[in-house]
Amino acid sequence: MTDLVPALLGSPRFLIEPARTLTDYHRLRRRVFVGEQELFAVSDLDDRDDDPRTIVLEARDSSGALLGGVRLGPASDGPDIGWWQGGRLVVDPAVRGAQRIGPALVRAACAAAEQVGALRFDATVQSRFRRMFERLGWEPVRPVTVAGRPHHLMRWPIGRIAALAGATKNPLGALLDGLHLGGSGFVGDDGAPVPGSDLIAACDAILPSMVERDPDWAGWCSVLVNVNDLAAMGAAPVGLLNAVGARDAAHAARIIGGVRRAADAYGIPVLGGHTQLGVPAALSATALGRTSNPVPGGGGRPGQRVRLTVDVGGDWRPGYHGRQWDSTSRRTGEELRQMQAYAGIAQPDAAKDVSMAGIAGTLGMLAEASSCGAVVDVAAVPRPAGTTMGDWLTCFPGFAMLTTGDHRPAPTGPAVAADCGELTTGEGVRLRWPDGELTTALPGRVTGMGPAK
Repeated sequence: MTDLVPALLGSPRFLIEPARTLTDYHRLRRRVFVGEQELFAVSDLDDRDDDPRTIVLEARDSSGALLGGVRLGPASDGPDIGWWQGGRLVVDPAVRGAQRIGPALVRAACAAAEQVGALRFDATVQSRFRRMFERLGWEPVRPVTVAGRPHHLMRWPIGRIAALAGATKNPLGALLDGLHLGGSGFVGDDGAPVPGSDLIAACDAILPSMVERDPDWAGWCSVLVNVNDLAAMGAAPVGLLNAVGARDAAHAARIIGGVRRAADAYGIPVLGGHTQLGVPAALSATALGRTSNPVPGGGGRPGQRVRLTVDVGGDWRPGYHGRQWDSTSRRTGEELRQMQAYAGIAQPDAAKDVSMAGIAGTLGMLAEASSCGAVVDVAAVPRPAGTTMGDWLTCFPGFAMLTTGDHRPAPTGPAVAADCGELTTGEGVRLRWPDGELTTALPGRVTGMGPAK
């Protein structure tokens, strides 16, 4: 992480980047916080300075002289759950004010926090600097006292989850108005009951850029996302149709090869479809499943616990780090089919397959369809080691199912299950942190399609 903020703010120029050594930064802190401001009697060093995860950003001029610095890092000694704190912002008294080094360091710290996957970023600032932080976009939380002096707890609003929902789901209500997709009780659901039958139909398209550059994986995913949709409805897959567009036969063969491998693994026959050559890359698939008792996505009620059942094995798909988690291509057919059968056996009140909107966004969709809001207990979310909370709550996780209400005993295969939230009155999704604080992830409805009824 280098060159976060190349800043040309007057003369001389200065550059903000991660500290190579902490000696000068610690010396400047002691000079200001102990000597000048007398906030501390002997030293301002604390346990955050000893945490190897702590990042220090420094502003230096063209000669290499230190002008100021700031630190940020996880708020607790335990696992990094996406809660970070900034602090010890300091600027050399000789260069304060004119060059706006302090604000530049604050902006750099915000960028760094989001870059490492934080979903909550706090700072306790001296009350006289509250206005500066507000001008930079920070939100005041409450007054606090530090070292016997008035301070204010401030919070940087991280909109990563809301931005994902805005890009993938927010326009759907207006676009699909009047279609009543899914039918009464299943509007906006993962699949749609076929009237007059026990069939469930699901349909998904794969991003053309993914079909172009990773055709085998695209073919696999075209099956994966559809059987996941059927699984969320409690339906057993019975057949698949797909439409393939490719520049030539060789490219089409790679797409179809991925479809074939996934269909064999999940035990769903490919019934037919359409193939077009000499065209830009494209792939969509429609799956049919069967159930006599479909599980709705909008059957939740306020007060119900939210359970996440997810396969945390595997790794990031090469080329899609932080966006697509691949556990499924490494599983046996038996393991895949056991996970797919979970919701049909457990028969929860509501179920949603986690897909493009990520875990938090998909929970928002379930809550919206159920006329509810939702809270996620961040520390309770099952997560693969080495992934950031920001990535994990916004990625496509391969196999992940959100369910609410009572559950019958059901095997999860290699997936793990944990209660990690609850449905509430109101709307939107909030994140609950170990200190009891709630932060807003989604302020309102995700799709605009409203309740499933």
